[in-house]
Amino acid sequence: MTTAIAQPGVGLDAFFKAEGIAVVGASDDINKIGGRPVHLLRKYGYAGPIYPVNPRAGEIQGLTAYASVRDLPTAPDMAVLAVPAGATAEALRDCAARGVKAVVVLSSGFAEAGPEGVAMQDELVEIARTAGIRLLGPNCLGTISVVDGAIGSFSIVLEENMPPLGQVGIVSQSGNIGSYMVQNVALRRLGVSRFIATGNEADVDVADGIAAMAQDPHTRVILCCMETCRSAERLITALDLARANGKPVIVLKIGATESGQAAAASHTGALAGSDAVIDAVFRRHGALRVRSVEELLDVGHAASQLLPGRLPAGKRLTVVAASGGFGIMMADAASNAGFTLPPLSEPTKAVIRETVPTAGTENPVDASAQMSSRPDILFKMLSALMEEPNTDATLLFLSLSLHNSRLRGIYLDALAQIRAAHPERLLVIAAAGPADAVAEIVALGIPVFPSIDSAVGGLDGLARLGALRSAGSVARAEIASETLDPAAFRNEYNAKQALGAAGIAVLPEAVATSADEAAELAGRFGFPVVLKIVSEDIAHKTEIGGVVLNLGDAEAVRAAHDRILANAAARAPGARIDGVLVTPMAGKGAELIMGISRDPVFGPVAMVGIGGIYAEVLQDVQVQTAPVSETEALAMIRSLRMFPVLDGARGLARADVSAAAQTLARLSEFAVRHAGQVAEIDLNPVLVRAEGEGVVALDALLIPVAPAA
Repeated sequence: MTTAIAQPGVGLDAFFKAEGIAVVGASDDINKIGGRPVHLLRKYGYAGPIYPVNPRAGEIQGLTAYASVRDLPTAPDMAVLAVPAGATAEALRDCAARGVKAVVVLSSGFAEAGPEGVAMQDELVEIARTAGIRLLGPNCLGTISVVDGAIGSFSIVLEENMPPLGQVGIVSQSGNIGSYMVQNVALRRLGVSRFIATGNEADVDVADGIAAMAQDPHTRVILCCMETCRSAERLITALDLARANGKPVIVLKIGATESGQAAAASHTGALAGSDAVIDAVFRRHGALRVRSVEELLDVGHAASQLLPGRLPAGKRLTVVAASGGFGIMMADAASNAGFTLPPLSEPTKAVIRETVPTAGTENPVDASAQMSSRPDILFKMLSALMEEPNTDATLLFLSLSLHNSRLRGIYLDALAQIRAAHPERLLVIAAAGPADAVAEIVALGIPVFPSIDSAVGGLDGLARLGALRSAGSVARAEIASETLDPAAFRNEYNAKQALGAAGIAVLPEAVATSADEAAELAGRFGFPVVLKIVSEDIAHKTEIGGVVLNLGDAEAVRAAHDRILANAAARAPGARIDGVLVTPMAGKGAELIMGISRDPVFGPVAMVGIGGIYAEVLQDVQVQTAPVSETEALAMIRSLRMFPVLDGARGLARADVSAAAQTLARLSEFAVRHAGQVAEIDLNPVLVRAEGEGVVALDALLIPVAPAA
């Protein structure tokens, strides 16, 4: 169930900046869920009033306890509910009566537990909505605001220490994964601003967390673990807000949505899986998707060290080491990640030779051991690299040098000078070393990774974030809904007529109801022609022998007509037959598949890929939520692995990809216009002729939205 508050992030200040916190179900036992929030608030010096609530009242952990929230002397901003599921609704009513603004439900036993739990969770939502309370959970790990010391959690990550204060905000549906992220951010000598774990998301969801941190001056980077998107509009709003405010969002998306679990009736539905859809949404709205917790932390580590808005403009990298062998290893890792290592400019080479005469001045730079003989030498050489115009970032490998006290001093001195002199330039270090030495470098705003591979991975994430930022936001077209004649779903001919009226090119064609009529139509169109069975019950005509190509005369047409009908009767005996379609042969060109599928969260999704009979085998497709602009459609086509085939590879004629992009854009607009009626559209193949000659949809299938049960 999603929140009734349309604008994500509204009301979350009451969690993060709570003035007064009640703990309902409070206990003297600090190892119990009800005891831990009270203990943690006291341990870490929360400045506001703490109200333990327990029917026995008295005193809990040295604080005055109250029998009910209704009895509290002042209304706290936040209440933490740690009572059994069956008692939670009554506790929430008490909070509503006392004017509590935000409630964390730590308890489990709700929607995750079955139908009875769903009903109890729905009751909580109704109470919260009526009272204007923001409800976090149930079945969640709550919130931690390191900035304000407000804790609404029992997380074990707080057992020994509060995470250091910093600029990394963490949003996670999973409490355990979120805690792991908090702990590892701290281990990397980075700081956390705020943490929120959303659990069942009866009200507050991941979009709320992202939006709140996008507007938080203490948060620079947002790390997110998301299992399910419950509202496309809210997620998109939150991501756009983060991009507009210059806050990188890095997302680990886990799990599969419903649309990925069932095969659809069309090629499009089979190819446009839900995981690809969420990927496309993240790209369009500036969020970087990663595939592991380690990658999430690596990229988050690197991004949190940058000055706001300073992401690399590209993937040109300079690598530096005191050893030629390590330089080669770095170059290999960088190349495998898609980086280029451009040659250094002559002025940069001259400075390096002057500073370290024995250094190699190619890229990778073999600086030799002399680079670390004195801080001034290292500073001068690195300064030259920082000023190099042909690079977007510099990667410095220090091996084990930080374990040597003399070298450590030289590096720390030189790096401090470098950061002061070149605060805007991206420098990343791969080095193993003592924790305090690494912390000193990180404190300078220079990311430190323990290995070459992790450093390159962090840089790759930054480069991808930079590309997403450079792409900018896409203005969405406003498309009014229209009603489609239900006859469009009847067969291929009717589908093409509807699509043709929407600006999608189709061949001239007609439906024959006899062999003689087929021959007459063929003569009118001109030979050679194609014949196809026309039936609303036969989606894949080729498989039942319902298509005959390249018919050169009237007798061949009559024979093919009768053969097609015989094949349909034998292989699809129950199918309703409307006739046989007659159309001219289309000629030569490349084949694409285009289509629309329906995602349960994001609605109509446009897809393009390599077409023909091998579409599902090759799986070379790109998807994006509809509508797509012609610019986006062209980018989708260019992103296909086999795009070089369309672009004139090995002497082939260049295909009219501009016309293909226009067709995909028109198809996506048609889908949005008729979203209430159209579930799927399949154009396979779309013939893409030579550049300047356009495209034509050779086959079309429209599938209606299934009636509500």
